[in-house]
Amino acid sequence: MVVPDARRQRLRTAGPWALDGLLAVATAAAGVTLLATVLPFDPGSPRSLAAYLLVLGHTLPIAVRRRWPLAVLATGLATGAAFAALGLNLVVLTFALLIYLYTVGARCPRRVSLAGLAATEALLLLVWLARPRSIGDGGSLVVDGLILAAAWWLGDGTRRRQEAAVTAQQRAAELEQAREELARRAVTEERLRIARELHDVVAHSMSIIAVQSGVGVHVLDSQPEEARKALVAVEATSRQALVEMRRLLGVLRQEDGAVGSLAPAPGLAEVEALAAEVARAGVRVEVRIEGTPPELPAGLDLSAYRIVQEALTNVVRHAGPATARVAVRHAPGRVEVEVVDNGRGTGPGGEGHGGHGIAGMRERAALYGGTLEAGPLPGGGFRVAATLPVEEAPR
Repeated sequence: MVVPDARRQRLRTAGPWALDGLLAVATAAAGVTLLATVLPFDPGSPRSLAAYLLVLGHTLPIAVRRRWPLAVLATGLATGAAFAALGLNLVVLTFALLIYLYTVGARCPRRVSLAGLAATEALLLLVWLARPRSIGDGGSLVVDGLILAAAWWLGDGTRRRQEAAVTAQQRAAELEQAREELARRAVTEERLRIARELHDVVAHSMSIIAVQSGVGVHVLDSQPEEARKALVAVEATSRQALVEMRRLLGVLRQEDGAVGSLAPAPGLAEVEALAAEVARAGVRVEVRIEGTPPELPAGLDLSAYRIVQEALTNVVRHAGPATARVAVRHAPGRVEVEVVDNGRGTGPGGEGHGGHGIAGMRERAALYGGTLEAGPLPGGGFRVAATLPVEEAPR
C-alpha cells in the first residue's frame, strides 16, 4: 500500500507527539504505583490525594516537553518542591525530572539549559537542607546531583550533534550551489568560446565569398576568365570553411573517451596561407615574420591566428581596395601580431571597421593576459596590434 506524501508527513509529525503521550502515561502510572507502596500516611487522607495529584501534575507534562521544554521543567520543579513539602521522598519523581533536564539540554541554547540545570541542582540542595528525609544522606545528594547533570549532558550532546548535522547539510547545500554556479559559468564560457570560433571561421570565409561572388558577377560577361578565378576562390574558401566547421563540430560532439578530429587547429604557422587566401579576394597582403618562432601553447597560438584572421576579414569587408601588412614578431616572453592596411579606415557610419570583431579580438587577447590596440591611422587606414605574453619553458 502506497501512503500519500501528505499522510506520510502527518505520520512523521505525529510520531514524536504520540510517543511522548505514551511515555507520559507510562511514567504517571509508574509514579502512582510507586507512591502507593511508599505512602507514609492514610491513603484516603487529603495529603494522600494531594500526593497523587502532584505525581500526575509532575509526570503528565512529558506529553508536551518538546514544545515547551522550559515551562515543563519549571512545572516539574514546582511540583517536586510541593511533593517534598509533604515529607515524601523525591525518588518517585526522579525519572520524569531526568526527562525534563534531557529535553531542556537538547532543545534549548546552552546558556538557557545550564540555567535550568543550576535551578534544579539548587532546588535539590534546598530540599535536602529543609527536609533531608526527602532525599537521603549527603552521599545520596551527591549521586542524585550527578545523575541530574548526566541527563543534561546527554541532552546537550544531542543538541550539538543535531546542530552539527544541520551545519553539515547547509555546507553541503552551499557546496552544491557553488558547483552549480561553476557549472553555469563553465557553460557560459564554453558558449562564448564556441561563439568566437564560429564567428571567426564563418565571418572570414563568408566575407571572402561575398567579395569574390561580387567580382564574378561584374566580370562574368566581359572577363569570363576572371569570373572563373573568382568562382575557384569561392569554391576553395567554401571547402576550407566546411573543413574548419566540421573540425569544430566534431570536437563539440565527441563523447568522453572519443577521439575528435585529427586536423590540427590553425596557428601562426598558417598566417602566410591565410594571406594567400585573402589575396584571392582582391586584397594584397604582405607578411613579415620577425624572430625565431618558439613552440607556443596551442590555445595561445590559435588565438593569435584568429586575431590576424579577424583583422584581415575586416580589411576585406570595409577597407575597399587596399594593401594589408601583417607582422608577426617573436620576442622573449611575448609574441606580437600587427595588421595594418591603407584602405578607407572606416566602416559603415564612419566608425572603425572592426565592428563586433574588435570586441572578440580583445577578448581573445585578454584570455591569455595580453592587450590589443585597434583604431584608424591619422593618414588613412586601420591598425590592429596585439601583444600576448608567452611563458618561457624552463631550461
